[in-house]
Amino acid sequence: MSDDDLTHTDESGAAEMVDVGAKPDTARRAVARGSIHLAPSTVEAVRENDVKKGDVLAVARVGAIQAVKHTWETVPMCHQIPISNVDTDFSVHDARIDLTVAVETTGKTGCEMEALEGVTTGLNVVWDMVKAAEKDDDGGYPGTAITDVKVVEKEKRALE
Repeated sequence: MSDDDLTHTDESGAAEMVDVGAKPDTARRAVARGSIHLAPSTVEAVRENDVKKGDVLAVARVGAIQAVKHTWETVPMCHQIPISNVDTDFSVHDARIDLTVAVETTGKTGCEMEALEGVTTGLNVVWDMVKAAEKDDDGGYPGTAITDVKVVEKEKRALE
């Protein structure tokens, strides 16, 4: 790859943001999904709203939405974009909780990083809320894992 092919660094290697100013505004939507694997007893406590820290999924939903809105502050070359909608959906299974985050915007650049940030932060909040139940005798988390985080849908539509 030549230096001319690089989009986030200049010829000297200095970081630079891509100029999207000349691009037309389009309607955009991205959906990301991921899972947190937990002990079945922890999942049951979440399902029954019986976790000492409170309503795990309600707090994780707020965390996911907040992360979407602040992605540009944590991903260095990400543009600040106007978020028009965020949908979060939790699916509770026997030994895992899945989180799907859909983000919509109208602008010059996509919103897949925002969807990914929503998923990872939302799942981190779940972990934080249930960590007391997940710890083993040594204070570790041998069975707790966040996995399968990926973009599952991305749309770009011309404005009507």
